[in-house]
Amino acid sequence: MPEVSRFQGIIITMYHGDPARHALPHFHARYGEYRASFLIDPPAWLAGVMPRRQLQLVLGWAELHNEELKANWQRLLDEEPINRIEGLA
Repeated sequence: MPEVSRFQGIIITMYHGDPARHALPHFHARYGEYRASFLIDPPAWLAGVMPRRQLQLVLGWAELHNEELKANWQRLLDEEPINRIEGLA
């Protein structure tokens, strides 16, 4: 999966595969053994497991970078490479 961002041990990725499974604009987050998916607009937890602190960090990051995430989703639909997005300090 193409990496979008990396911060505080969290890796954010995006891809658009099977339309039946990837119809909603979303991204994926990994933190150690934890994996979760998040809606882009509005930013919300979709599926998976993530510790509470990291969950809040991902949602806060998604709020800050919502327009960039939406643009990346469109780039995926257009079969264009996605852009990296700045992480949290």
